Amino acid sequence: MAAADGGHVISFLVRHVWLGMRAAIEGELAEFGLTVPQFATLMMLDHAPGMSIAEVARACGTTRQAANEMVTGLQEQGLVERAPHPTDRRVQQLTATEAGRETFRRAGPAVRRREEELEAGLSPELRRAGREWMAALAISCALQEKGA
Repeated sequence: MAAADGGHVISFLVRHVWLGMRAAIEGELAEFGLTVPQFATLMMLDHAPGMSIAEVARACGTTRQAANEMVTGLQEQGLVERAPHPTDRRVQQLTATEAGRETFRRAGPAVRRREEELEAGLSPELRRAGREWMAALAISCALQEKGA
């Protein structure tokens, strides 16, 4: 890999990091019968119950069809339920079941532990700076997407 001060496009470096982290995290989640997108969905539903398939798809960066298939898998495992939206009959709201919330609560520490292992060689300052940079860039990307 080239020097960190240049030679690489940021988006490819971010992708390289994501692919490595995803593989490591997927290994941890296998113990809980989850994939990374399924874990992410349970995390989102823990923070925002009632999301639609379209909202899950946008948040996961995937298609509605792929999100629907993934949610169907969670539903078949008894981890997610669908309910009609109270005012829009075309939309179904998703909520985690008690089993889904419990699975998320048990899997979360394993994911965080693995992330800490991956960051073990980094100083606290570098970890903090990396998180701040990612959060700021995520906001910038969201604003660009909205045309702001």
